Amino acid sequence: MSKKSVKLYTDNVLEEFYKHTVRGSLENLHIPHSDVFYVREAVQAHYGRPFTLKHVEEAMRAEGWLEKSYSNPNYGK
Repeated sequence: MSKKSVKLYTDNVLEEFYKHTVRGSLENLHIPHSDVFYVREAVQAHYGRPFTLKHVEEAMRAEGWLEKSYSNPNYGK
């Protein structure tokens, strides 16, 4: 049986982490890659307005950004 992946987009990442920890459902929690946080700060500073993590991550993926993970056996290849 395969698990369904649920991406929860919120700017309250720490609060969502604690909620999922208490519920025992960490597998359903999506925490954006650190690159997304860095880019969000840069674009907010540049444009002078707030952006959501979801908006920034979707824009990065549309531009070809791929999330790399050390747990991926193809990381760095």
